[in-house]
Amino acid sequence: MFEFLFKRSASKTAAPDPVVAEQAAASAQSASRRAEQVARAHAVAGDETAAADFIMSSEFADARLIAAEHVHALPLLEKVHHAMRNTDRRVAKLMQGRIDLIRHQAAETQRAQASIDTAQRLLNDEKLSPNQVAELDRQWQVIKATPELATAFAAARAALAARLEAQVKLQRAVIDAVAAARALAASGQSAGELAQALARLDAEHAQHAQSPERASLPKHLETDFTQAREHAQSALQALQQHQAVFDARQAALAEWQAQDAASLDVDVLKRAWQALPRLPESPLSDSLQQQFAALLASAPAPVHAAPEAAAAHAEPVSIPVLRKPRQEHAPVSKQATEQFFKVLDAMEAALQDGLLHVASEHDKTLRDTKHGRLTPAQADRLAHVRGEFKRLADWARWGGNVSREELVKAGEELPALELPMAELAKKVGSLRERWKSLDTLSGPAPKSLWERFDAACSVAYAPAALHFKQLAEERHGNAAKAQELIAETAALAAEESTDWKHVASASQRLRQAWTRLGTIDRKEKKRLDAEFGAALDALSKPLETQRQIETARREQLIVEVGLLKPSERNTVDMLKALQDKWQELAKALPLERRAEQALWQRFRAACDDIFARRKETAHAADHERRENLHAREALCAALETAVVPEGDDRARTAFIHHLLRDTRAAWNATGPVPRASEAKIEQRYQAAVAGVQAQADAIAERAGAAQANALRDKLRLVQSLEAALADGGAGADAQAWSERWSALPPLDAQYERSLQQRFAAAQGALGEGSAAYVQQLQANQERLLHEVLRLEIVAGVDSGTEFARDRLKMQVEVLQSSLKSGQKPLTQASQLMQLCAIAAATDARTASRIETLLRRIGGNAK
Repeated sequence: MFEFLFKRSASKTAAPDPVVAEQAAASAQSASRRAEQVARAHAVAGDETAAADFIMSSEFADARLIAAEHVHALPLLEKVHHAMRNTDRRVAKLMQGRIDLIRHQAAETQRAQASIDTAQRLLNDEKLSPNQVAELDRQWQVIKATPELATAFAAARAALAARLEAQVKLQRAVIDAVAAARALAASGQSAGELAQALARLDAEHAQHAQSPERASLPKHLETDFTQAREHAQSALQALQQHQAVFDARQAALAEWQAQDAASLDVDVLKRAWQALPRLPESPLSDSLQQQFAALLASAPAPVHAAPEAAAAHAEPVSIPVLRKPRQEHAPVSKQATEQFFKVLDAMEAALQDGLLHVASEHDKTLRDTKHGRLTPAQADRLAHVRGEFKRLADWARWGGNVSREELVKAGEELPALELPMAELAKKVGSLRERWKSLDTLSGPAPKSLWERFDAACSVAYAPAALHFKQLAEERHGNAAKAQELIAETAALAAEESTDWKHVASASQRLRQAWTRLGTIDRKEKKRLDAEFGAALDALSKPLETQRQIETARREQLIVEVGLLKPSERNTVDMLKALQDKWQELAKALPLERRAEQALWQRFRAACDDIFARRKETAHAADHERRENLHAREALCAALETAVVPEGDDRARTAFIHHLLRDTRAAWNATGPVPRASEAKIEQRYQAAVAGVQAQADAIAERAGAAQANALRDKLRLVQSLEAALADGGAGADAQAWSERWSALPPLDAQYERSLQQRFAAAQGALGEGSAAYVQQLQANQERLLHEVLRLEIVAGVDSGTEFARDRLKMQVEVLQSSLKSGQKPLTQASQLMQLCAIAAATDARTASRIETLLRRIGGNAK
């Protein structure tokens, strides 16, 4: 029965299982298809359409991932992503990453193009400001543009910089022109030089007015230049007047110098000289005065009779003639006379300084002042002073009329300038003020000239008057609108509505409408503001109370966001629910814009912080996975490039064992890797381990063969020694046997110890104890055959037909011993070692059977 069971089990072992065979065939077929599709995936490189079609038709994820590396066009990426979204996460993630990258690049390109368009628009704008260019630069700094767009922007930016530089140069030139015009009045140049300088300034200003960047000039520069130009023109007119006076005096002096000195009358010359227009103090006037003094010195001195002689030769006069005439008024006091001459001195000083209006006041004072009889010299002096005053007044009247002509001309030119209304009114007012000042300095103007001036100013001021009238009407209309807004606000406040959104929008609308009212007369503005403020407070007070409640609710939402934990899985859902709640509150009652913005910024910052921390955690996990991937790649590379040192096979085997063990420990110590690379790195690792293990197996196989050969050689030596003892070789040389033993390579410790003991026992039997040892060998022969047969059964080695019956019996014993509980069965190597340790007589057939067992078992013994 046991034999039947043994044979049946042997037949089952020998016959293959159909299911297993079918599975093996299916696996082989699947591997073949996988290899074929991987090859096709590599073959579609360069053809994105074929790669996309292959991805959607392939059944193997590895092949799809390889083909996905060749897809880059956006339509194909979106097509593949849509198809693989729920099928292959690795391919879908790769497609999504490339789609996001392309869209990001497109957005950056769009932003860059928008910046270039803005730069071009600024180039075409007349009023280019540095703030606009600075804002454009700030926008460009955060844009990652392509080299082509960067080049286009750099060209536009260079053109903008050139325009800004031109604006700076133009403003600098105009400022310098204003400074030069202001400096002309006090430059001390002659009238011709001053006229030439003014002509140059006018030409330069005309060029500035034609500049493309003239619109960028500040408005006050044009006004400043006009005023400085007018001052310089006034100075030129004064110089021309002085030059005319100088020419008149010089011509009179030349005429007198051409006459005979004896015919000149000093008094006549003095009166004529004083009658000429007076020159201001200057080196030229001093030179003329010196020439006139020299002329007087060359003329004959006047002959005057002494007062006493004249009285002596005069006819006698009566006493009444010498008496003071009868006066109706009181006699003039000495103090009044002194005051008269003081005023006269002051009038002379004013005339010397060219202060005609002061001299006019002094002249009025002299005419109203009582004084005594004047001596001829005093009367001559008074007449001379009044003559000088009349002459200067005539010159002033002439100069004033010239200036008035200029004012009339300026007033007539005002309508053509098309000035703003405020500047036009200011200009007309300035012209009228200057006209009044000329009335004070130069006397009243002719009526015809005044009528021309007044008509020109009236015509020029007419648009401004109409404009100001319209402004006044607008102010009245704005006041009426303000009154209507106040009434509407009061009506809304009286309704006491609980529709807070409506109340908030109405309050905001009314407030904005009030700010857009426009100007109102100052006397009504304060009252209307107070009334509107009171009505708006009545409307807004309940709203403010409700807004405080809504603000507290929003603050609570911010606190709830801050309490969320980013690491929990439901954090995103809870955060979205809080955001929806915020939107509901904002729609129900919007707060004031500033408060709403501040709370929203805080809420959004708290939400962004949650997302940022989650993203940071995800990035940290991705980084950790990438680091783990790099670590595992390094381990694979270390296994792939591992070099087993030369030397003893045991040492080499131990090195490989430690390498694999340490690598496995390091592999298990690393965390997870990216899913896209998980299978690939695992395959690489298994292949590297298999390569190193193959080296270890080869070394172990060589070492096992060497051990088997060494065991066979030493066992043969022991059997030879025992056979020599059995043949009566008691006189054999023990030293020779020891040398032969030492010449053989050592075995493993257990085999070496067992055979060493057997060899030592046989070697010790050399000599007198050989007979007893030979009997022991004879006695152990049966035991040796029994153990050989048992080991053949265990190792599955054929024993031969002559031992078939004994083998069958032995199989039953082996089966029974294996079924016993509580006993640990010996390994084949242990049984072989026990077999080799048995000292027994061995014939050729038994030695052959033992060597067969050595070849089967000895090579795998450890």
